[in-house]
Amino acid sequence: MFNKVLIAEDLDTISVGVIQALNEISVAEIHHSKYCDDAFLKIKKALHDNVPYDLLISDLSFKPDHRDNRLTSGEELIEAVKKVQPDIKTVVFSIEDKSFRIKSLFKNQGINAYVSKGRDSIPELKKAIQRIYNNKEIELTSEIEYALRDKSLFEIEAYDITLLKSLAKGFTLDDISTEFKDSGIIPNGSSSLEKRINKLKIYFKASNNVHLIAITKDLGLV
Repeated sequence: MFNKVLIAEDLDTISVGVIQALNEISVAEIHHSKYCDDAFLKIKKALHDNVPYDLLISDLSFKPDHRDNRLTSGEELIEAVKKVQPDIKTVVFSIEDKSFRIKSLFKNQGINAYVSKGRDSIPELKKAIQRIYNNKEIELTSEIEYALRDKSLFEIEAYDITLLKSLAKGFTLDDISTEFKDSGIIPNGSSSLEKRINKLKIYFKASNNVHLIAITKDLGLV
């Protein structure tokens, strides 16, 4: 079984259940963080000390409080962790059920399993962890299988999500064009960006940019 596991979860009641589940499947060393920034620091310190984590279990949503955090979501945490430790196994344990978001996690973040929080979620989490450790294919729930199989979701790429996030921040086309050029993202011309936004508005049946952002926020894309 995995020797060293980190749980990123801001609710104590959930963390207690996950820790108990990990103890039941004989995980030797279990650490917990309530903030994504703290979890990332633990990952980096473990790498520096040459005792890396084998598995990261993370929620997606973290409730903001008085503390100013650089990483504010499970997606951002996983993305940051994968840059410093690409081979770490990752499990998302969340109540989120948006198909776009689940598909993006598998396709763009390279997670190993997604377990939905619910009545029987702890047994499902234990089973997922055991299967990952044994290098077996994860048995997905019908909802997640649909999210991964739905061909209409293939039209939404990481590029679109980045573009939508920039729009949500209130950036103009010129701002986004400059940002994309600086980051090496293509296409990055104002005309290409406008065409892509119009395509997204048609796809999501949005009447304007504000409506587009509202819809995609509801879907968990931004």
